[in-house]
Amino acid sequence: RNLMKTDVKETDDSYELDIDLPGFHKDEIDAQLQDGYLTISAAKTLNKDKQDKKSGNYIRQERYSGSMSRSFYVGDTITQDEIHAKFEDGILRLTLPKKDAQKIENSNCIAIEG
Repeated sequence: RNLMKTDVKETDDSYELDIDLPGFHKDEIDAQLQDGYLTISAAKTLNKDKQDKKSGNYIRQERYSGSMSRSFYVGDTITQDEIHAKFEDGILRLTLPKKDAQKIENSNCIAIEG
């Protein structure tokens, strides 16, 4: 449903994720890092119990109510303290450091035991 649209940008020393979360408040958003996966969750409920007789009844209600999440594999070399998060104007911006991947020796030869 076009929720949590994300732009990922690479800079010289980091990756930046901009995640659209319009209509959410900062306290409705959660970001966790576990086993190399960065998971962003957001939950919103529309309080239908608050009904004022003067304001009338809804004929149609299209605003989002529910929860959603999205995960990104960021590797297991990044720690939670290295990720910077800022929420402003309905956009969650996460900045992750760019780390050198461990170089895997690439050889076309297969080792034969025996």
